[in-house]
Amino acid sequence: MAVTRFKTQHFLIRFGLALVLVFATYNPLGLLSYYHWALAPLFGGADGASFDVFKALVGLILIVGWTIFIRSTQRSLGAFGLALATAFFVLLFWLFFDRGWLSLDNPDVITWLVLIAIAGIMALGMSWSHIRRRLSGQLDVDDVEEHDS
Repeated sequence: MAVTRFKTQHFLIRFGLALVLVFATYNPLGLLSYYHWALAPLFGGADGASFDVFKALVGLILIVGWTIFIRSTQRSLGAFGLALATAFFVLLFWLFFDRGWLSLDNPDVITWLVLIAIAGIMALGMSWSHIRRRLSGQLDVDDVEEHDS
């Protein structure tokens, strides 16, 4: 049965999953990052022998996760919504730098912020239909159940 009441924890679960996907793909620390584990050795002059079927399988699983999140976000928010969400994060981070809460001296800070923004936008996209329904009372086509006669 579909969830009829969307709560903050539902958004936080989606945000957590988006963070896992983003940081499993790449993170500045290199910890449990697919890029550092499987791709960087290939680009760093390795002979390719270290890339095996397990790394390919993990890469495919990440691609499936990215596809689900990106397609859902694009379909839910559309181009204008994506532009608004991106502008929100850009202005939010600009505020942090302008107020002196964060410094541009460390490039890793910007990397972290971009990765968190990507996860935030994807979580918003995955949740937008539920949020819009709560705000407006309008149902999506997917929400309307067909009754067999």
